Amino acid sequence: MHPINDASSPAGCLPRTVALIPDGNARWAAARGLTTEQGHMTAAAVAIMRARDACELGIEQLSLYSFSTENWSRSAIEVDSLMGVFARHFGRAAEALEPCGIRIRMLGLRTGLPKDVLEAVDYAEAATAHNSKMTLFVALNYGGRQELLDAAQRYTGGGEQAFRRLLYAPEMQDPDLIIRTGGERRLSNGFVWHSSFSELHFVDELWPDFTREHFEAALADFGTRVRTRGAQHAADMAG
Repeated sequence: MHPINDASSPAGCLPRTVALIPDGNARWAAARGLTTEQGHMTAAAVAIMRARDACELGIEQLSLYSFSTENWSRSAIEVDSLMGVFARHFGRAAEALEPCGIRIRMLGLRTGLPKDVLEAVDYAEAATAHNSKMTLFVALNYGGRQELLDAAQRYTGGGEQAFRRLLYAPEMQDPDLIIRTGGERRLSNGFVWHSSFSELHFVDELWPDFTREHFEAALADFGTRVRTRGAQHAADMAG
């Protein structure tokens, strides 16, 4: 059973749209005597598995915050290794997720990304374009504030829906639930426009340790919450 995207959702519903903010790859690798690149490689494999799980669990849209505009400030060695991971794993993701009916869609700026990464993105999007069971938005070279700035520069009026059409992926719905791993309690410039009424769930497990059981526990926690999306607050203020 899924919530309806209106002013409220009763307890017991499961989310239709979920965003994941993976964190902890480098810490996970360091604790095991592995390189940071090995941590990112493991993280990419976990992302593919959790995307498959999301589809099986009935989620319609899954957003994965994989590389932010702020991540360019990391060391050149780590950035290069991350780009290598993306170049390899977009193709692997397409091969693993296409049979599940999952469509892959990049969310972010293409400017500045290496050619081999863009080619891998284009391949994954084309190979899965016909799928409609679930859409996986991969936020790559993405920043929530930058998305708003880019949209604002082109906005000429028309209200909220007109502004939404100027976002990087207008078809992306607001996440019902945002999950962040790694023990941090912040969104880190992720999904700034979309997160206004999202439920937040934070877990201490590092992303490579984030299992299907952890995922299902987050969904179950969402099911205990009654969502009013501001309606109750407005009623309280009026009363």
